[in-house]
Amino acid sequence: MADGAAAELDLDAFRAEARAWFAENFPKSLRSPGGGLAAAIEGGRTTSGDAEVWRQRMGAKGWTAPTWPTKYGGGGLSPAQGRIVQQEMARAGAYHPAAFGMGITMIGPTIMDYGTEEQKAKHLPPIIRGDVQWCVGYSEPGAGSDLASLMTRCEDAGDHWVINGSKIWTSGAQYSEWCGCLVRTDFKAKKHDGISFMLLNMKQPGVETRPIKLISGSSPFCETFFTDATATKDEMLGPINQGWTVGKRLLQHERASQTGAPGGGGRGAAQRDALLDLAKKYVGVDAAGRIDNPDLRVRFTAAAMSAKAHTLTLARAVAESKGNAGPSNANSVLKNSATSVAQARAELTLEIMGTQGLGWGDENFTAEETDAVQAWLFGKAMSIYGGSAEIQNNIVSKRILGLPDTTQSA
Repeated sequence: MADGAAAELDLDAFRAEARAWFAENFPKSLRSPGGGLAAAIEGGRTTSGDAEVWRQRMGAKGWTAPTWPTKYGGGGLSPAQGRIVQQEMARAGAYHPAAFGMGITMIGPTIMDYGTEEQKAKHLPPIIRGDVQWCVGYSEPGAGSDLASLMTRCEDAGDHWVINGSKIWTSGAQYSEWCGCLVRTDFKAKKHDGISFMLLNMKQPGVETRPIKLISGSSPFCETFFTDATATKDEMLGPINQGWTVGKRLLQHERASQTGAPGGGGRGAAQRDALLDLAKKYVGVDAAGRIDNPDLRVRFTAAAMSAKAHTLTLARAVAESKGNAGPSNANSVLKNSATSVAQARAELTLEIMGTQGLGWGDENFTAEETDAVQAWLFGKAMSIYGGSAEIQNNIVSKRILGLPDTTQSA
């Protein structure tokens, strides 16, 4: 199928085709709750068993990146067909086998925006196939929200670059083969002007990662140290000292990928029904078959309405953005909305479970109960990663509402 040709096809016919493909190709062994997915999230890319079969099938189909160009291995579909692929994947209970790491959601789209043809040909096909995992090196111990203060040094060594410094909160760094890293190439320029964006090979002696264990029990974040790490001259993405522009674009792609968290890709109804079943299991039902707690029924309805409102707003934003070159500032609104809905659902899940919602790997608690409390704890980070809620609100106030910047002194 030619790139973009899908826009003229019968979407109902394509939906039937996609539904049949997922039914035939997604391994039944992975359809159990978390079957292979949880391990892959915590342990990086899965390379064995049915999870590997699934990765190869999706990669060969190009549906890991359904709207990316076919010449790099993508699906070449229209945005409308791409959304159908996501919806039918969710309907089948399937998961995205190449979504672990930042290749599909952040690095790949940024390479398409700024990369040379050689960089695209080298990096995009393995990202699409899920052959490599990427992380993003942005924050540093002294450069968090004020990211432009970063001090990781990148020096010209003639035929290559030499990188020294450290990053923190580097998600999945311990599993990643490559890193999209912001480095300082000019210490004399203004802080925003001396930054470059480097594509850095993580599997070299000059790179060390140290996982950070979270209260949820997982270790998705790392400290990352560069000691005379090297990169070839053609591994700089975009022009030298213009990495701030490249880096901001990546953040737009990141926020766009996070906006559908509560119910994107058709998951909203499934999540609502799963929460309803949980309430009936732990709280019980009345004579009319309703959740046997009037207050809980009200709160469940409010949560479902918020999730639906977010999903509809997301769909409207997608429709309004047709023809635009890429992500917009509206993603900041949707990122905060997604966070609010997901955190509210996690809170409600624990309240439904009552005292069993305090489980933690004890024989007195089921895996379902332990998973729920771990998800609740991990979900607290949603207000911080990808740009904190406060940063998103600042973007909304300045770039969408046009409000004055009151943080600047007169």
